[in-house]
Amino acid sequence: MSRLEHTVTSGSEAREVAMSELLARRVAELSLEKKGENVKILDLRGLTTVTDFFVIITADSERKAKAVTDHIVDELKEDGERPMHIEGLDTLRWVLIDYIDVVVHIFQPDERSFYDLESLWSDAVVTRVVEPEPAGGQAQEE
Repeated sequence: MSRLEHTVTSGSEAREVAMSELLARRVAELSLEKKGENVKILDLRGLTTVTDFFVIITADSERKAKAVTDHIVDELKEDGERPMHIEGLDTLRWVLIDYIDVVVHIFQPDERSFYDLESLWSDAVVTRVVEPEPAGGQAQEE
């Protein structure tokens, strides 16, 4: 897991943020640009050594799943991030993009409900990511 950190200042507060957290946030934002829905970031640090974060996204059609997937992969390539592995492109029902420290899951609604990763990882801190309002706020911790 990447433990590189970056200092983020919000108002008068500053805190160290892992690069993997910044990547998870970027993935979530990119998914919203292509109308991904019900976007959640699960913080798995301290729960597993496999990855730091899951980003879980619903796409209500195969076309949208493909658009969200392509947008994330293409934009992150421009940022110098390349996935280790991608699977699920054949059916687009559940696409997994593995960035090692961040694993992206793009589900069709039925698959998301069936596999229910949020319940499986119920000990994780979950942040729901929503479209930013014109005045600001966009992430809400659950």
